Amino acid sequence: MFNDEYWMRQALVLAQRAEQQGEVPVGAVIVLDNTIIGAGWNQPISQNDPTAHAEIIALRAACLQQQNYRLPNSTMYITLEPCVMCAGAIIHARIERVVYATAEPKTGAAGSGFDIFSQPRLNHRVQCEHGVLASESSELLKTFFRAKR
Repeated sequence: MFNDEYWMRQALVLAQRAEQQGEVPVGAVIVLDNTIIGAGWNQPISQNDPTAHAEIIALRAACLQQQNYRLPNSTMYITLEPCVMCAGAIIHARIERVVYATAEPKTGAAGSGFDIFSQPRLNHRVQCEHGVLASESSELLKTFFRAKR
């Protein structure tokens, strides 16, 4: 069975790592058979790479670890709702389930701003849930942005 809170706490640790590096505090882990197969935190500033979102870093690590560009039966835990780019990559990787902590009303692509996962034209459906440790993730983001202003 899923232990969403446990895995989201692992993603929050990675989000804190991003914050320590001056990046927007977002973390992601990919879990298969109760084991983390990929993990990442936001790194677009330090990597000079607009695609270096936590989800993309985690996907790259998981695909390398699995020696496959598809990750069926896996769950991705993300501290912030994925953007359109990340949602598209999640679909292409065939992630079965996404759990995110807090919504991103401006650029979120899993139901807030857009809802990429429910597009009927796509040949893969991603189960999506949200709200697990939302207050912890939201507070981390608010604190980060308050300090930047």
